[in-house]
Amino acid sequence: MLTFWAEHAVLPAGPADSVAIEVADGRIASVKPGSRPRGDVLAGVTLPGFANAHSHAFHRALRGRTHAGPGTFWTWREGMYALSERLDPDSYFRLARAVYAEMALAGITAVGEFHYLHHSPGGRPYSDPNAMGEALIQAAADAGIRITLLDTLYLAGGFGLPLEPAQRRFGDGSLEAWLDRVDKLSPPDHAVIGGAVHSVRAVPEEAITAFACSTEGRPVHVHLSEQRSENASCRLEHGCSPAELLERCGLLGPDLTAVHATHLAGHDIDLLRRSGTTACFCPTTERDLADGLGPARALAEAGVRLSLGTDSNAIVDMFEEARAVEMHERLVSEERGRFTAAELLDAMTAHASLGWADAGRIEVGARADLVTVGLDSPRTAGIDPSGVVYAATAADITDVVADGRRIVADGRHLRIDAGAELAAEIKGLWA
Repeated sequence: MLTFWAEHAVLPAGPADSVAIEVADGRIASVKPGSRPRGDVLAGVTLPGFANAHSHAFHRALRGRTHAGPGTFWTWREGMYALSERLDPDSYFRLARAVYAEMALAGITAVGEFHYLHHSPGGRPYSDPNAMGEALIQAAADAGIRITLLDTLYLAGGFGLPLEPAQRRFGDGSLEAWLDRVDKLSPPDHAVIGGAVHSVRAVPEEAITAFACSTEGRPVHVHLSEQRSENASCRLEHGCSPAELLERCGLLGPDLTAVHATHLAGHDIDLLRRSGTTACFCPTTERDLADGLGPARALAEAGVRLSLGTDSNAIVDMFEEARAVEMHERLVSEERGRFTAAELLDAMTAHASLGWADAGRIEVGARADLVTVGLDSPRTAGIDPSGVVYAATAADITDVVADGRRIVADGRHLRIDAGAELAAEIKGLWA
């Protein structure tokens, strides 16, 4: 039995002071507010572990390298393709290990890795056809966080188009080949194997329908309506919006997370609500790529569950993702307080769409994931602890516990020098 004593903590019932949290076998055994200091002291505000619902780990190597001139998502994508050509299982492991350590330092205890970098350049499978996915799973283990490997189906280069040369390593050729490869994955305890449809432009309608029948019970994600051109092309090809196409294919549902959902149209929001689909916003990436602002408040008011992701990892800071949801809504509505702090924290800790429904709360029986934010930094000094979501950054996180194991102490990862490893690996990739 381990005991963590939190100076302040955010519990399901709200903020509390002097909270003793007892942990056994990686789970919370008791929560006792008003307790005297004992055990491992967590000075500051302790929150549940954060869930990063959408990540492309290899995009981290693009940070600070895509801002030389004007462009759009589609021009940015060319740089992403060039980067993808440089990775193999060994280099991807080293890069992802450092990226996941950066996430751990940012309080992320579970990541949903939207994984489509499957084969060698040109599309030839490695001797182990899951070598790239296994590298990600091991990288998460080294960093001490859980991973949901959202192994991605990617079959087309656009509506009715073959894969481009740079996309060939993303594809398996058919749904059957994808299923056969994914079935060979045997996840360890810290991993869940989910699935993903890359987008309606990258998977034909008949394959989406068959995919929906083949992945029941798994976490499933899809990029949805990320750009206006995707909507226009989908209407031209299928006579409906991407969300309507997913409904027609039977993919919408409580196991599905629609990532971005930026340019929803017509009754798309109602389709997500009625089906129980979750929406995942990635505001720092969506604004970096000039994708647009999604209807976060409208989705929430309709009863659609919200989660958050770092996507391209241009920034790894769940406080920034959460604040951006609120601040973007303020700019659109010219009103403050569009989301409460509790609603934003719920989105930051939404583990259910990753297959970890027993995480994201400081309560008896939940996984012992704890994130402590110091209250003595230049950003947090003097704040009311209840306002931490609006004041803190990832740099203010001092301690992180995942499944009852401390992985960050005093602002340092206990196993990995994330900065040094990121610098070395990214320099090598671009050499």
